[in-house]
Amino acid sequence: MQSARRMVSVLGSTGSIGVNTLDVIARHSDRFAVYGLAANSSVAALLAQCLAFRPRYAVMMDEAAAESLRRQLPSDSGTEILQGEAGLAQIVTAAEVDTVMAAIVGAAGLPSALAAAGAGKTVLLANKESLVMGGHLLMQAVRESGARLLPIDSEHNAIFQCMPVQAATCTSSLEGVSKVLLTASGGPFRAWTRARMDEATPEQACAHPNWSMGRKISVDSASLMNKGLELIEACWIFDLTPELIDVVVHPQSIIHSMVQYRDGSVLAQMGNPDMRTPIAYGLGWPDRLVSGVAPLDLIATARLDFEAPDEGRFPCLRLAREAFDAGGTAMAVCNAANEVAVAAFLDGQIRFTAIPLVIEQTLAQMPVLEPISLAVVESADTDARLVATEQVAALMQQGDRRMGLV
Repeated sequence: MQSARRMVSVLGSTGSIGVNTLDVIARHSDRFAVYGLAANSSVAALLAQCLAFRPRYAVMMDEAAAESLRRQLPSDSGTEILQGEAGLAQIVTAAEVDTVMAAIVGAAGLPSALAAAGAGKTVLLANKESLVMGGHLLMQAVRESGARLLPIDSEHNAIFQCMPVQAATCTSSLEGVSKVLLTASGGPFRAWTRARMDEATPEQACAHPNWSMGRKISVDSASLMNKGLELIEACWIFDLTPELIDVVVHPQSIIHSMVQYRDGSVLAQMGNPDMRTPIAYGLGWPDRLVSGVAPLDLIATARLDFEAPDEGRFPCLRLAREAFDAGGTAMAVCNAANEVAVAAFLDGQIRFTAIPLVIEQTLAQMPVLEPISLAVVESADTDARLVATEQVAALMQQGDRRMGLV
């Protein structure tokens, strides 16, 4: 007798992770059905997804976009349009929902990820900012509700695959583990000098050599802040300290991360750079599903290179580690300042090399508070954005070509 299909809500469904998630779901329509879809303002894309997957609910964060989608969606579609945070909460906490793909980019993804964890769902976490900002709150919600958190970032998914796992709770064990090796592609500026990076354009920063990603995360990859955020994320997911994590630059992006054991063994998860692999692993766990990703051709790959990251040219990695060491709301401040700085760079307001300067100055000005509630974290996020915006304005006013060099 065939078991009932698992109901999935996909947050950030029109982004790259959301689109790939729906691709995997479509390959396994006998196992999964879409309960809810959520996007910010991409009406045309969400409309097409609603027609293809016929979810019970579709959520648009933008009110005007929600009304536009409501007008365009056929009356017999069977999909009800919701709007805003209340709509997100509804599609992640509903009793019918088994699994939530949390793929909203940035700080905006924290409340819904927290709601899903609090409701005891299987949370496929692709929003690293949720753990960076509110790691204490999110992991506490997972423990108290009995939720299952599966990492979808390719690096953390690889670590999860290489670590001993307690099957009953789907949690990793550190038994025998001596070190986690977190791989980084190095981004498009891996071999650039700081002087050359000072002249980098948004188009160059977004031209990732291996992965197809959104603009914000592409810039984070170019600055290595993405790896800094992932270091913090790994600390929360696997209960590690930064001293137990080494970042290793691996330009080919074939090994997605490694776990080193006390007996000298190193286990690595390898595969073509395609997010459908970790998505399929998360959706199917503990089973392995067909993802649509081509098998890895080791002969064609030919070589695997490794090098240490240069924190002199890429100080964002150091800043993220320092924020974790500071604890409390420092991580939320670091994330907020980075989001402001990246947006300013993409808008042509500051140079690429000014991004870490904005972050460092914001961290220096903001107090570190205990993250006892979502309200405290969100308040720190708001205040940090104001301070970071002031830093951006100061850089623009000075107009000094050298201000981007930190």
